[in-house]
Amino acid sequence: MNISATIEKLNDILHPLLWGWPVLAAILLAGANFTFRSGFFQFTHCSLWVKNTFGKLLSRESRSKEGISPFQAVSTALAGSIGTGNIVGVATAITIGGAGAIFWMWISALLGMMTIFSENVLGMKYRIKNSDGTWMGGAMYYLERGIHSRGLAIMFSIGCVLASFGMGNMAQSNSIAGALQDSFGIALPVTGVVLAVLLIIMTFGGIRRIARVSEFLVPFMAIGYLVAAGIVLFCHRQVLPAVFQQIIEEAFGLRQAAGGIGGAAMANALKTGVSRGVFTNEAGLGSSVMAHSGSTLKEPVEQAMWGIFQVFLDTIIMCTITALVILCSGSLESGKDGVALSAAAFSSVFGNYGGVLISICITLFAFATLLGWSYYGECGVRYLVGNRAVPAFRILFALSAIAGCTLDLHLVWNISDIFNSLMAFPNLIALFLLSGEVIDETSNYLAKCRQRKKAEGKQRKTAKKQPNYRLRIEK
Repeated sequence: MNISATIEKLNDILHPLLWGWPVLAAILLAGANFTFRSGFFQFTHCSLWVKNTFGKLLSRESRSKEGISPFQAVSTALAGSIGTGNIVGVATAITIGGAGAIFWMWISALLGMMTIFSENVLGMKYRIKNSDGTWMGGAMYYLERGIHSRGLAIMFSIGCVLASFGMGNMAQSNSIAGALQDSFGIALPVTGVVLAVLLIIMTFGGIRRIARVSEFLVPFMAIGYLVAAGIVLFCHRQVLPAVFQQIIEEAFGLRQAAGGIGGAAMANALKTGVSRGVFTNEAGLGSSVMAHSGSTLKEPVEQAMWGIFQVFLDTIIMCTITALVILCSGSLESGKDGVALSAAAFSSVFGNYGGVLISICITLFAFATLLGWSYYGECGVRYLVGNRAVPAFRILFALSAIAGCTLDLHLVWNISDIFNSLMAFPNLIALFLLSGEVIDETSNYLAKCRQRKKAEGKQRKTAKKQPNYRLRIEK
């Protein structure tokens, strides 16, 4: 028996245990725990986090030698999470779990907002300074410094490095190479070499260069994709109400109940939706904490609110738009899956250009993921063996992109969830053990906000009572 077959058999045994219902349920439970204990923060303080995220998108946040701006931090995090999963993953979720999977993806995202919020509060609280003066953080630091478990921190870091080479690199470069070859006839090795050169240029510039590129690339590709998808939805606007009804009915197995399979259909939709939701927004993995912790913000809760923004944009907006395009276009009836299904959906309006459009989007999305995960893997290496190994990692990461473009990655896709579980398992332990600290930080921040608001109110009242001497003199 060859090595590949052995690994696949081992994966068949481990996958249900490490990335089945137990882990997914724990991720949902973590989100529910923080949601209830924070008083449904993502809903009751919606105006606060919207003001501190959407409201500051056009402002010039502070940047210094200590790190990157809050928007650059979330752009880097989004670069790692907005990837092929937003296009291919959603299409596969609908194919496997039906339209109802989208509803459960929404639920996992709403709970995941508080999971990622909590991760980032802890990441900011336990971060440390690097030798170059920038901030470093991540689950490995609150695992070691928060719950005092060096072993779990090492486990997380190993999973992070392995995931960066697998799902974060080779799987993404393979998608880019396939898309460019199908639409433009570009040879696979050529794409691999170009990607390797670009990655060396980007990664050797450190987090600041990656953040600057992400700050431009993420808004550009997100807005471009949403505009194209909006055109498709406008052309199929008459079926939108029926599509939303279909999503709700299939989420609870109502359509399938007549055939006696309602319960099974609901369970399938729930598992598919939750797993795809976690896959795309990474809430519970602890990966995006490494990007957010580089922010120049001093207040953990304020940066953590950018985490809520991240999940909202990634899953509630981007994934939902993709799902609606597929369902409204009627392309689901074609029997296609993955890239082909998404391309068919856009082709319903853009014709032959639909496939080209999807290829361009996959290329941009996957390249952004490469940038984000290059930094995540670098953080894992830095924690395990120090800064001296970072240059070697950057070169190896770039060369892995060449391999990803030219090899069959069936095995990488199969075992990628195991790498994710090596991150999720220790991260979730820390989230539950340190949940009290997250609630305390949040309560203290909200108390400061109330005091500041009260003080501002008193100042306004005092200003109104002051006589206007200038007006009297003029009279």
